[in-house]
Amino acid sequence: MGIKSWVTSGCLEVGEIKGFKRAVKLPVKFPYNKDYIEKIKSVDGYRWHIQKKYWYFPDDDGTVEKILSAFSGEKINIDPALQEFYTLKRELVSRKYSKKTVKAYIHYNRELVKFAGNRSSDIDESDIKNYLFHLVEKKDVSTSTLNVAVNALRFYYGKILKRDFVYEVKRIKKDKKLPVVLSQNEVTMILSVVSNIKHKAILMLIYSAGLRVSEVVRLKVDDIDVDRNLIMVKGAKGRKDRQTILSDVALDIFKKYIREYQPENWLFPGATHRKRLNTRSVQKMFNRVCKEAGIKKEASVHSLRHSFATHLLESGVDLRYIQELLGHQSSKTTEIYTHVSNKNLRKIKSPLDNLKL
Repeated sequence: MGIKSWVTSGCLEVGEIKGFKRAVKLPVKFPYNKDYIEKIKSVDGYRWHIQKKYWYFPDDDGTVEKILSAFSGEKINIDPALQEFYTLKRELVSRKYSKKTVKAYIHYNRELVKFAGNRSSDIDESDIKNYLFHLVEKKDVSTSTLNVAVNALRFYYGKILKRDFVYEVKRIKKDKKLPVVLSQNEVTMILSVVSNIKHKAILMLIYSAGLRVSEVVRLKVDDIDVDRNLIMVKGAKGRKDRQTILSDVALDIFKKYIREYQPENWLFPGATHRKRLNTRSVQKMFNRVCKEAGIKKEASVHSLRHSFATHLLESGVDLRYIQELLGHQSSKTTEIYTHVSNKNLRKIKSPLDNLKL
């Protein structure tokens, strides 16, 4: 295992330590400088290599950007292998891709390079196919995840590097799986065991308004219109704003939550008021609550959104209105709830009931 060679100079040098087919650390080297050391320590994850005499960071998505931000204005030499992914991120951001998409696209392109043991310029069609085969056979990823990986590679090698071989990788069709829907009784059981007012407010808003978990954690206090009983969802999927309903029950919980927690900016802040709550924390909380409520279904917090749509459909709300509330661009996406609704199924009599046993 060794350090890649960099351009030698008296400035900061950011490179990559490589092992067998896998980059494991990001070293940062510079002549002794107290100011530089302070800046290094301002970036999370820093370590000092006693034998090799350099600072290093875990090879995670976004680390290079944090280092560049800390050393803004300084002369920096970046290993070309790292520079290419920094360029990819800037291109994605300039095209206004969501943060989630940017992170995913960089992740899969970095993983391909690590898997193949080559730089992007040396990647060929066989590397692409072997990597995708690895995701399917070894990682056992879902078809939707595989599609994200294909799109990530297609964007970088096709649109940015103008390499034609990516287009020969066929897009995998999604599994036709029905969403997990909770009954109204199960939703009641879940909400009834939640004692924390903040957690109850989060789950109630998701279910009562059909929000995605990424949308509820991004809500700000001013996004709740208490006079019109509406919720403004800003920058939702597809970078679109929309309005959805705010129920009277959820409004009462919202008011109690505001009085107790007094959030200033983010409606649901995280550990510090400057940062919002992350989606992973909400999912962990939901999993714990489901266990306490005795829910046996393999439900995720997103199941509350599915349940919102299904319960509206079963109560007679037109599919077009449900589509608007959910923020679906295509009506075909919303139509999946017709397959899980039991409104019409309950009217069908089983042939077993006609037998004289």
